[in-house]
Amino acid sequence: MSPISPLSARASEAEPAELDGWSPTSWQSRLALQQPEYPSAAALEAVLRQLGRLPPLVTSGEIEALRSQLAEAARGDRFLLQGGDCAEQFAECDPVVIAGKLKILLQMSLVLVHGAKKRVIRVGRFAGQYAKPRSEQVEARDGVDLPVYRGDLINGIAFEPAARTPDPERLLRGYERAALTLNFIRALIDGGFADLHHPEYWDLEWVQHSPLAAEYQRLVESIGDSLRFMETLSGEPVGQTTRVDFFTSHEGLHLLYEQAQTRQVPQRDGWYNLSTHLPWIGLRTSQIGGAHVEYFRGIANPIAVKVGPGTTPEGLLELAAVLDPRNEPGRLTLIHRFGARAIARGLPPLVQAVEQAGRRVLWVCDPMHGNIERTAEGFKTRKFEHILSELEQAFEIHQRAGTYLGGVHVELTGENVTECTGGARNLSEGDLARAYRSCVDPRLNYEQALELAMLIARRMRH
Repeated sequence: MSPISPLSARASEAEPAELDGWSPTSWQSRLALQQPEYPSAAALEAVLRQLGRLPPLVTSGEIEALRSQLAEAARGDRFLLQGGDCAEQFAECDPVVIAGKLKILLQMSLVLVHGAKKRVIRVGRFAGQYAKPRSEQVEARDGVDLPVYRGDLINGIAFEPAARTPDPERLLRGYERAALTLNFIRALIDGGFADLHHPEYWDLEWVQHSPLAAEYQRLVESIGDSLRFMETLSGEPVGQTTRVDFFTSHEGLHLLYEQAQTRQVPQRDGWYNLSTHLPWIGLRTSQIGGAHVEYFRGIANPIAVKVGPGTTPEGLLELAAVLDPRNEPGRLTLIHRFGARAIARGLPPLVQAVEQAGRRVLWVCDPMHGNIERTAEGFKTRKFEHILSELEQAFEIHQRAGTYLGGVHVELTGENVTECTGGARNLSEGDLARAYRSCVDPRLNYEQALELAMLIARRMRH
């Protein structure tokens, strides 16, 4: 369990009367899984006090705008595209890397809007995705045991005692890099980076080698022709084509970090987590009586929960009642992650239970986390065919149930990595060593991500 911060006394003084005793610190009385153990409580407290005084990373207005769009997605009027790194690294707070991830998400959303005829909510899995849950507490190499790497927010990846010791100063580094990432993304978007008049500018240099390049180019030309036709017809530029809404998300894993940026804002009720727009609870920390559920139930943000093997219909309904007691549109997103071999058995009972209970949720498919495999050489990988299969099955299950699959959650990068096999160029296990850069889980590369978007758009169109 995480150490209790002296911040609790200050936050409790402003505790609202509603929410049945909830406060930003009430989670500290519950069992908190996946939390680091810091060697110095005083050093941790000093950092948390600094975090508590720093400006927010996002605004409540942006958060409420996202909530409204998620409610529309739950009704079938929009589609959520959520994607980014499995675990961000401080060293990749780099303009080329950030622009590359933004490019691929913009391109994927362009494909989905054009092919599926749905407005797309763009949510990056970045500007805060610096912590990861792990299955083991320690890692052993050559008879030496060290704390497991939990993400750059907590410790370093180098296998040495100094790097693996949790360091509270990393919380400040994470905040700073999230702020730098958000600032750059906002500057790109406000500067016309997402201008639909010039989607060809989003190309990465090596896309020309992709088997999908010709199809994508036809799509770009079609969009350009459509815009020019509408502008000729109206005699003026088509509005809202030069910029897009873009939101951020991360797993709300490190609760002291999240608590330090949870605040009340003028003119609005409740407490907002102002470190991100859409925080989510992972499968490992979604216990009803646990600290994460206690924290999440009180924040005003729209929230998401991962569900998968082991999630029962009864347990899911109980969880939904705790996290969304008023059944508010846009409040709760359920991200299912079963794997291609388990989704047909595991998902239908959950969908049926939620539908029969009249719950207004947004269903999203995460086809990544249930499909991890290890090769004989020790690489963690995913097969593109399994990712696609889980998505196809998810669409079919929701269609049969009369519900709407309103989004996809993927781990991807704008770089030319070789971490997942298959796809248009049919990467093999032998290709993995060529450009395997992930420090935790394998990601789709640019070509694979764009191919996935095209296949989703075709499926939704038909």
